Amino acid sequence: MSTLGPPSQRITVDADQVRRLVAEQFPRWADLPVRPVANGGWDNRTFHLGDAMTARLPSAAEYALAVDKEQRWLPVLAPLLPLPIPVPLAEGRPGADYPFAWSIHPWLAGEPARLERVADPVGFTADLAGFLAALRSIDTDGAPRPGKHNWFRGGTLRTFDDLVRRSLDGQDWAREVWQTALDAHWDGVESWFHGDVAEGNLLLADGELAAVIDFGTCGVGDPACDLAIAWTLLTGDGRRTFRERLAVDDAEWARGRGWALWKALGTYARTRGRDDREATEARRVLGEIRAEYLKS
Repeated sequence: MSTLGPPSQRITVDADQVRRLVAEQFPRWADLPVRPVANGGWDNRTFHLGDAMTARLPSAAEYALAVDKEQRWLPVLAPLLPLPIPVPLAEGRPGADYPFAWSIHPWLAGEPARLERVADPVGFTADLAGFLAALRSIDTDGAPRPGKHNWFRGGTLRTFDDLVRRSLDGQDWAREVWQTALDAHWDGVESWFHGDVAEGNLLLADGELAAVIDFGTCGVGDPACDLAIAWTLLTGDGRRTFRERLAVDDAEWARGRGWALWKALGTYARTRGRDDREATEARRVLGEIRAEYLKS
């Protein structure tokens, strides 16, 4: 299996299986109701466990690599961050015909941060930049470097060069964006990154940023991967505020734009011919990247 390809085999998990896992391994919670979380993610199968917790079960062996990392590091990161993150409450082991390690987390309430739900885009941008700045400031000693556990987030964009070039489809501007990103120098100073700063992992309460979830792709390395949100969610004014608050130089901004392009091209290729929200969103993001690049 290619380290950059899709998981070799995804598995399904149902609520009855989760009930059996909980009853076998955490009998103190055995009487709590179990039900799937709406839009509970793709990398993990997520279930409500009562009203205050979730059971989060990786859907493939590659995603299970993140369980030990989250168990080890999220309790370290949480006290140093300005917003709640899902610190694990317990680690499960294989059982009930489920083959991987898994986790129980607190339920963090909120709705995904779609642009139309954000009450104050400037305030939201400032809060997000403040969170990422705090994350970047945390000591990296012993922390996980890019690898299979996070699909090489925080590493060089050249890892994805073949995949991106196969998706360019004659778009000269996109080829320029990508080459500029590849050529942009990183000074090698590592810092913590989230790895998947996306609307589904940013939770709103009353229109304001209230929590950041899903640290499965976190690690330390080049934090430019976290800048992709500037094109996938923020407005033009938001992008400027975001860049200023994080003090991002031209080279890091170019690499961040490359991460946004990689993500948008992958979605665009997967949804080509469709007319649903995901496909429309991929086209919109590509338009944002193109417009911002041509103005720069």
